[in-house]
Amino acid sequence: MKVALIADDEPLIRRQVAEALADYGFDRIIEAENGAQAVELAPHEKPLLIVLDVNMPVMDGVTAAENIRKSISAPIILLTGATDTETIERARDAGVSHYLLKPFNAIQMRATVELAIHQFIEVSNLQDENAKLKEALETRKRVDKAKGLLMGKGMSEPEAYRKMQKIAMDKRKSLKEVAEAILLMEH
Repeated sequence: MKVALIADDEPLIRRQVAEALADYGFDRIIEAENGAQAVELAPHEKPLLIVLDVNMPVMDGVTAAENIRKSISAPIILLTGATDTETIERARDAGVSHYLLKPFNAIQMRATVELAIHQFIEVSNLQDENAKLKEALETRKRVDKAKGLLMGKGMSEPEAYRKMQKIAMDKRKSLKEVAEAILLMEH
């Protein structure tokens, strides 16, 4: 189910955004009247997309975006009439995906939603790839260090590596786990 969260203190704007998102294919649209409600709803509803007005009572949209980012990961679009540098910088620092100026129409909303979701997926994929690469590098460092310890005991590099591979297969452990065990035994 594709869920979206909209927060705007103007019911007419919420309805306009909700209609555009429904046309885009969102099945469920949750509405909030202010940023504080959006912050409260986001972790429970886990929306695929969040649309926040900048100027709302109780909590503004940029502050809400900052708080929402702490609990869930989703593209956030800000609706505003403000084009001042300070608001744009705050939005950027809060992790806002896109900025849509009022008044807007359904075509603009659709394009913004499409870009925000696409960009979010791309960034998420890059973050996942980065995490995998960091893990691979960490594994490589541990394996090399463990190989060095075995080589210090008279083994050649290929012998040390084969020994670690054999232990990993025999014990059904990863090469990283075997390397960590070797390193622990040496301390």
